[in-house]
Amino acid sequence: MIEEDSVFVRPELGRNLTHGMLEVLGRAIVTGVYADRPFPTEAEIAKVHGVSRSVTREAVKMLTAKGLVSARPRQGTIVQPAQAWNLFDPDVLRWLLERKFSVELLRQFNQLRIGIEPAAASLAARFHDAADLRAIRGGLDAMTAAERGDGDALDADIAFHLAILRASKNPFYEQFQMLVSTALRTSIRFTNKIKGRSANIVDHAAVADAIERRDVEGAHRAMTVIIGDVLDLIAERD
Repeated sequence: MIEEDSVFVRPELGRNLTHGMLEVLGRAIVTGVYADRPFPTEAEIAKVHGVSRSVTREAVKMLTAKGLVSARPRQGTIVQPAQAWNLFDPDVLRWLLERKFSVELLRQFNQLRIGIEPAAASLAARFHDAADLRAIRGGLDAMTAAERGDGDALDADIAFHLAILRASKNPFYEQFQMLVSTALRTSIRFTNKIKGRSANIVDHAAVADAIERRDVEGAHRAMTVIIGDVLDLIAERD
């Protein structure tokens, strides 16, 4: 049985109880709460959190879809090893980034970025339309304004990168939007802290300019420079 003063004491679950339970249980799994203890039964979770069994059951189903747990006959719900977790799920990635900060995880994420975003920039240079270009320029303008203290530099930087993913006109690249948005919030904070300033506007402008003039190779090269600089900063901190 679980104790009332344990990690399971009912938190503020919010208006959506199922997603509240998902948040509590998912974060607990990823941060290692169940590394040395069994995952509670649905009945235990429901009792401690004061929710129905149906709410608990739905939350556990969502955890299963994210690769965090599995149900086994006569064994109940088992926490899966980290290798089985769906790292492309924004919730899983967010929980990973919320636990003890890992430079290695940040490096791995940016290694993924360098395989995705330069190619997306190339596609954006080839296929963008006027609305895409306005969105990219809008992100760049917001970054410039944030440098002057007008607006949020982090939100502007993320908006710039997401606009390029959308401008690729490739649904597979567009699917990375939530992943990139989630992880960039940690990555950008990390690099800005090292550099003592926000993103390099000139480097980002070079990407936008290449896309606008439909310079496929130039867009790829310019985006590679941005992410390559991040990887260099991470290497310096090792």
